[in-house]
Amino acid sequence: MLRWLRGFVLPAAACQEDDDSFRYEVLFEDLDHNGDGVVDIHELREGLKNWSSSFGLNSETEIFKAGDTNDDSGLDFVEFARYLQDHEKKMKLAFNSLDKNKDGVIEASEVVAALKSLGLHVSEAQANTILKSMDSDGSMTVDWDEWSDYFLLHPARNIDEIIYFWKRSTIIDIGESITIPDEFTEEEKRSGDWWKRLVAAGIASAVARTFTAPFDRLKVMMQVHSLKSRRMKLISGFEQMVKEGGILSLWRGNGVNVLKIAPETALKIGAYEQYKKWLSFGGAQLGILERFISGSLAGATAQTCIYPMEVLKTRLAVANTGEYSGIIDCGKKLLKQEGVRSFFKGYIPNLLGIIPYAGLDLAVYELLKNYWLDHYSENSINPGIMILLGCSTLSHTCGQLASFPLNLIRTRMQAEALVEKETTPMIQLIQDIYKKEGKRGFFRGITPNIIKLLPAVGIGCVAYEKVKPHLGLT
Repeated sequence: MLRWLRGFVLPAAACQEDDDSFRYEVLFEDLDHNGDGVVDIHELREGLKNWSSSFGLNSETEIFKAGDTNDDSGLDFVEFARYLQDHEKKMKLAFNSLDKNKDGVIEASEVVAALKSLGLHVSEAQANTILKSMDSDGSMTVDWDEWSDYFLLHPARNIDEIIYFWKRSTIIDIGESITIPDEFTEEEKRSGDWWKRLVAAGIASAVARTFTAPFDRLKVMMQVHSLKSRRMKLISGFEQMVKEGGILSLWRGNGVNVLKIAPETALKIGAYEQYKKWLSFGGAQLGILERFISGSLAGATAQTCIYPMEVLKTRLAVANTGEYSGIIDCGKKLLKQEGVRSFFKGYIPNLLGIIPYAGLDLAVYELLKNYWLDHYSENSINPGIMILLGCSTLSHTCGQLASFPLNLIRTRMQAEALVEKETTPMIQLIQDIYKKEGKRGFFRGITPNIIKLLPAVGIGCVAYEKVKPHLGLT
């Protein structure tokens, strides 16, 4: 019904001088399913689903916060009409700010310029895709009637929030990546939804890491015992670990991997916001390069602070059954036997690996997503979860391939006291690996690492969607 109103009643009524009350009344009656004269949040949610599937998360909640002035958990017609009147004024200002040449229509070039102002560079084809989602007459431009029709029930309040709606996408953390944190809207920061999203992402990440922990431990074992693992295949590797310590040994070290999610994420987000402020000279909008630099520095900062936990994870993963009774016991023995410096072994190759990983991960993800939008998006500006899942998996794979040699060197240095009984400088270790194992030695353990990527991303996405409703997110 709402699609019929959107396509026929609303545009027709817009031709009348006193159409506002009529439009609002027809729309209100359609939303008020039970006819009690009040639209509750469930009715509004259903209406928004029919109106558009692309409005985003918590749209009905944001509308309720703005429109329900008497806090009775319902919108009567007076509140509903007042909200729409105020909202259309804001949308008019947004439309005028986009319409730079003041010709009464928004063109692709104006969309490109608007997105560029927020650091997002899109092609003319992508801008046309955005326009298609609003263009009802096929002119490849959007006039005020089309604009107000499309955004009538969108909770955005200004042009920045509209642009953010166009550009937003989600990247799921799978435990290895140092991804650039997603940006939050001002509404999310005010309402507290930002920390709920972080909690949901953290839980999803913990679930994904736990499900794929056996592959992660096998990778570490193959990296550390590289000479012995030349003949080790996936199945035989798992069999050896189970034979040595039982089924539960496959998850050895995963506890630390899960525990470090919260501090690492908090540090990364805080550092990212701070680095963005330092790089936004004179209040200028940040481009892709500045966001990449901020993200890389944020990843380096977070890794520096939680790096001892990375060492503990590796030591637990390669330890024999009974060698450590737990995380605390492992930490005490490391401190007593090898000193404080043992908690930062492999730090330099770990730091060096951040740039190729984060750079390729971000660049490939944007390249693949933009290619899909340019060639296959048709009328949708939302790639959908499966496309984003594929882009994310391929970008993580490229990042892993680029940084894996440094990852291997880091892991070998973290665990070398258990294997070599002495400290080997990074350059000498690189020479030894090349001399004894050749180029392939730098990629020992890459197979289980690549295999875990797709299930890790998929499990993380599913877990994230399942957790959100429990935190009041939709």
